[in-house]
Amino acid sequence: MLPKRIALPVFASDPLSSVAYATQEILLVLTLGGLAYLHLAPWVAAAVVVLLAVVVLSYRQVVQAYPSGGGSYEVASRNLGPWAGLVVASALLVDYVMTVAVSVAAGVDNIISAVPALGPYRVAVNLAFVALLTAMNLRGVRESGRMFAVPTYLFIAGVLAMVVTGLLQTAFGHAPVAESAGWQVHPEPGSVGLTGMALVLLTLRAFSSGCTALTGAEAISNGVPAFRPPKARNAATTMAVMGGLSISMFAGITALALIADVRYVEDTCQLVGFPGSCATGSQRTVIAQIAAAVFGGTHSVMFFYIQAATALILILAANTAFNGFPLLSAILAEHRYLPRQLHTRGDRLAFSNGIIILAVVAGTLIYAFQGSVTRLIQLYILGVFTSFTLSQAGMVRHWNRELARVGDPGQRRRMHRSRVINAVGACLTALVLVVVLVTKFSHGAYLVVIAMPVLYVMMRGIRRHYDRVASELRPRPGGIVLPSRTHAVVLVSQLHQPTLRALGYAKATRPDSLTALTVKISDEEVSALRAEWEERQIPVPLTVMASPYRDITGSVLEYIASLHREHPQDLIAVYIPEYVVGHWWEQLLHNQSALRLKARLLFQRGVMVTSVPWQLDSSDRVAAQQPYSASPGAGSKVG
Repeated sequence: MLPKRIALPVFASDPLSSVAYATQEILLVLTLGGLAYLHLAPWVAAAVVVLLAVVVLSYRQVVQAYPSGGGSYEVASRNLGPWAGLVVASALLVDYVMTVAVSVAAGVDNIISAVPALGPYRVAVNLAFVALLTAMNLRGVRESGRMFAVPTYLFIAGVLAMVVTGLLQTAFGHAPVAESAGWQVHPEPGSVGLTGMALVLLTLRAFSSGCTALTGAEAISNGVPAFRPPKARNAATTMAVMGGLSISMFAGITALALIADVRYVEDTCQLVGFPGSCATGSQRTVIAQIAAAVFGGTHSVMFFYIQAATALILILAANTAFNGFPLLSAILAEHRYLPRQLHTRGDRLAFSNGIIILAVVAGTLIYAFQGSVTRLIQLYILGVFTSFTLSQAGMVRHWNRELARVGDPGQRRRMHRSRVINAVGACLTALVLVVVLVTKFSHGAYLVVIAMPVLYVMMRGIRRHYDRVASELRPRPGGIVLPSRTHAVVLVSQLHQPTLRALGYAKATRPDSLTALTVKISDEEVSALRAEWEERQIPVPLTVMASPYRDITGSVLEYIASLHREHPQDLIAVYIPEYVVGHWWEQLLHNQSALRLKARLLFQRGVMVTSVPWQLDSSDRVAAQQPYSASPGAGSKVG
């Protein structure tokens, strides 16, 4: 059970870390038209602060209503139905992937701001961090409260110290000046002198980019069971503290960015006065420019402290997705909406398949978008606000249901207040969802618009498949139905030990008929086989199938099909002798016709396939060297 001081960094590292780049994204959008529109930044930031406060208040109601750890998926599923739960689940899966991609990319940006020499290796450093996080989680490394607490509190302390110091400097007439303050910005074509609807769209786009400050705000509602009792009250208090810290840091960073005249653009060639080559150079992040301006340059101790703390908390925020994504995938797999393999734990008790899928998808996005935070963020918050909206709408229905059964006036007043808060939250986040969709659609959000319905349809299809399979596998009335007769067929290519074992095993099952089947590839081989068969006086008839095209698989299937037509109510058991080798390279030296045959025979109704293995000396040696490991791979050959 976690006390509040530990629960805060454990569950709030993602929303707290997002303030490191939220202001940056607002400034980036507003400077598309040059410097003339930066006066809108305070109003955009104020709207983000109001929205963040509403979302925090709304999720405090979730915490109190679902002390078992509601989460958006459970709230939507319980109150709006399975379809809403699946929509939220698809949004959350996308959100977890984007959390890894954006947080790692933002962390690397701050590392490069402190060590510019790493700039040319941006993508490689990003992928290295994703690989490191993957390896840690596959090894079963578990986050402790201290692992989260130290970097989170270092970041909070550093940012608040920077904000207070910068504001005091401003108050005493020594306002910090950013390294980019003297640079001018070439506006993008068609973005000068915007008025009317064009100006509104620019402002809304800046607002939607700034809404990245809200990512992860619902995390505490997922982890209520981890709090010390009283769980709901402690979780609600922690959420309030998280909201207060996020608002304070975001507002402070935005204020200092405007005071210090920070200029930030995606393409440094838009900057007039940028030192070095704009084609290969990159700007320092907004938080890095503020830290340098407040603490006396890019070589000061506090500058490196801020960059290190920021990078650390961002990487830590990415690691939270390595817990959330596999866990949500496992829950969905348990509910038969995703493949059951995602519900399987590895040898370190981690959901290994989910971890690997998350790493591959996030790494692919980082590579495709060249580790650009700005380009990746376009894909980010659409899923966030989808889950926000459906969760809050579900809470409204929850309170409606509770009000119908509760008669106590005091409780009803509290429920009415909670319902109003959730209703306002649902309406506001729905409005923001529309704004995000409209303003970001052509800038990359269309990929999420495609991905979420695809995930939804895929999960519905997987559930229908599992339901159909379960229905077909359900035992029918009447108990066990025994076959009227059994016909055994042993496949033979030559007479050796595996063949003799298969014949003996088949005969031991006492079938109604037993046939040894071989396919004629050449007259000489068949004649030699017949002669040896008669010489050993094997008491099983040898049937020879002609194969004019030397097609063993086709000939065997033709024989089995004809046998099934003659005896449609009987069971046909096919025995395939095969030998087991000990090394992977030995498998390459042997015919794989047994594997092909088994794969084809599995689709034949009324046919059972039995492999009869014969272990060679090499497999015995490998088994002796690794007595506790999984059995070695098998290389197979008919006969």
